[in-house]
Amino acid sequence: MKFDPFVIPFLLGMVFVLVAVFGKWHVWFYALPKEDRKKFFRGLFSRKVFSASGEIISESLLHRKIFKNNFWLGYMHMSLAFGWFLLIVAGNLETRWYSHGKLNMPYYPIFFEFFVHDLRQLPYRKFFVFAMDFLLLFVLSGLGIAMIKRFKSRIVGMRRTTKQSTIDRVALITLWLIFPLRLLAESFNAGLYDTGGFLTNSLGVFFAKHLPLEYLCYPTWWAYSLSLGLFFVSVPFTRYMHILTEIFLIFLRKFGIKERAAHTSFTEAELNACSRCGICIDKCQLSSDLDISNTQPAYFNRLLRFKTPDDEVTKSCMLCGRCDVACPVGIENTAIRLNQRKTTQHFNADSYTYLPPQKVTKQADVAYFSGCMGHLNPSTVSAMKGIFKKARVSYTFIDEDGSICCGRPLMLSGNEEAAKLLVQKNLEIIKQSGATSLVTSCPICYKVFKDDYALEIPVYHHSEYILSLMESNQLRVINSDKSVVFHDPCDLGRGSSIYEQPRMVLDKVASRVDAKDQGSKALCCGGSLGITNIDSNQRKAITRKTIESLTINKPEVIATACPLCKKTFAPESSIRVADIAELVNESAYQLPLKEDGLGAEKQTRKTGMDVSKLFTINYYLDKVNFFN
Repeated sequence: MKFDPFVIPFLLGMVFVLVAVFGKWHVWFYALPKEDRKKFFRGLFSRKVFSASGEIISESLLHRKIFKNNFWLGYMHMSLAFGWFLLIVAGNLETRWYSHGKLNMPYYPIFFEFFVHDLRQLPYRKFFVFAMDFLLLFVLSGLGIAMIKRFKSRIVGMRRTTKQSTIDRVALITLWLIFPLRLLAESFNAGLYDTGGFLTNSLGVFFAKHLPLEYLCYPTWWAYSLSLGLFFVSVPFTRYMHILTEIFLIFLRKFGIKERAAHTSFTEAELNACSRCGICIDKCQLSSDLDISNTQPAYFNRLLRFKTPDDEVTKSCMLCGRCDVACPVGIENTAIRLNQRKTTQHFNADSYTYLPPQKVTKQADVAYFSGCMGHLNPSTVSAMKGIFKKARVSYTFIDEDGSICCGRPLMLSGNEEAAKLLVQKNLEIIKQSGATSLVTSCPICYKVFKDDYALEIPVYHHSEYILSLMESNQLRVINSDKSVVFHDPCDLGRGSSIYEQPRMVLDKVASRVDAKDQGSKALCCGGSLGITNIDSNQRKAITRKTIESLTINKPEVIATACPLCKKTFAPESSIRVADIAELVNESAYQLPLKEDGLGAEKQTRKTGMDVSKLFTINYYLDKVNFFN
C-alpha cells in the first residue's frame, strides 16, 4: 500500500467533515415532523429521485440559475464546483486504470502524482495527463475570478460582496490555497521526474531551472494536504457547509417538504444551505436604494444559523420576495423571516373584542372585497362597480360599509394569533354572502384569502376576474392605444405567480410597453407593509427608483393592480398612475338591449349587423377625454 505521513491531515479532515455532515443530516431528518418524514420515504421510491438528481447536477454543479443572472459569477461557481468534482472523478478513474481496477485508499487519487512517477503503464496515459492538467486549469480560472470578486466585485457585475466572519475568512484562505498548492506540488514533481501535462510539465521545466525542487517538492505536498484538511475541518462551522447541505435540501424540497408555519429542522437545513454568495444583497432595494446592507438573507440567515437572532435585522425587510427569486439555492427567505417575527410578538387576547358581529344584507353569486387599501382608493372601487354593472354581474360588496382587515398586515408583523381573529370574522361575512366566488382588488388580501382562509369557493384577483369577463364576451372594451406600463405588485407576482393575466387585460385596452425590471424581477413600490423601521423619506427614495425603472420607455400611464402601489406611486409620479380596473372601466361599454329584450349578440344574429359597432361611435363621442 502506498502511504506517506503527509496524507494524514487530508485523511483526518475528510473523516471529520463526513462524520459532521452526515451527523447533521441524521439529526435534521429525525427532527422533521412525522408527515414530512413519510413524504421523504415516499419520494425515495418515486420518479422525484430523478428530478432531484437532475437539479443537483444543474444547480449544485453547473449553477444554472447563477449563469442566467450573471455569466461571470456562474462560470466562477461552476468551475470551482464542477471542476473540482471532475478532478475527483477523473483522478479516481486514472488510479483505477493504473491499478487494474483495484480499490485504493481515498487519498491515493488526490496525491497520485506524488506516489507514481512513471506513467508508461497507465492506459490512455496521454488523455489522463492532459485531462488532469486541463481540469486543474479550469478550476484555477474560477479561483482567479473569485479573487477578483472579493476585492473588485464590480468587475464581475456585483455592487457588494458579503462581509465574512473570522472563521469564514480562515476557510476562504485555505480554499484559495488548495489548488495553487496542488499546481505547485504537481509542477515540482514534474520538474523532478519529467512527468505531468501541458501545464504542470511546462511549469516544472521552468521551476527546475530556477529553484531547488528537491528541497521544495515534499514540503509543498505537505502544504497541499494541510490546506485540504483545514478546509474540511472548517466546513461545518462556515458558509461552506452549503456545499453538501444543498444536496440534502434539494431532495427534501423535491419530495414536497417545505417551510411550515413555524421553524422546523427543515429550516435548519435551509440556513446551512445558504452559501452567503451575496446575490441577495444586490437584489435587495434596501441595499441598492438606501445603502442598508446588513439585513439581507446572507446576514439574517447566518444570525439564525448560529442562534444569535437580532430583532432589528429581523424587522428590516420589505418581504417583497426579490431575494427568494434571486436565491440560487431556492431558500424560502421570506417565510423564514416571517416565522422568526412570530417569535418576537406578544398577542393581547382582547385586541379585537370590540369588533361587532358583521351581517351581509345582500346575497349574490360574486362577493367583492375591496380591503382596507381599496377603501383608501375609491376610484378603484368605483371602477370595479362600473365593471360589474357593465358586465351585468350579480355581486355583493361585502365590506362596503366598513372593512375588517384581511389579517395579512398582522401576519407580516408576526402577530399570527391576532390575525386569526380577523380571519374568523371575515370568514363569517363571506359565508353569509352565499357567493360562489370571491373577488378582491388587493393582492395583499388575495394572497391571504388563497393561502390562509381555506375557503371552499374560488378566489380571484380582479385582474383574473376581469380577464374571464372579457374572454367570455361578458365585458366589451375598446382599445385606446394609450401607452401603458404595468407594475407587478409583490404579492400578486412573486407572491401568487400572477404575471400574465393583468398584461392580457391591458393588451385589450391599451398599448403596453415594458419596464426595465418586470415579472419576477419587478421592483417593490416602497409602500410595503412588511417593514416598519424605515421612514417616509426612505420609502420615497425606493418609490422614485422604481418609477425610473417603470418609465424607461416613456409610457403615458403607469398601471398597477394593487391599491397600495397606486397610493405609493401617485404622489411621486409625473405621469398618471391608474389601477388596471380604472383603465378597463374607462374603455368598457355595456351592450344595449332592445325593447323586446334581445341583447346585442341576439340582435347581431337577427340582423346580420354587429350593433356593438354602432354603439362604438357614440362611445367615442362620450370618451373624448379618455385616459386624461
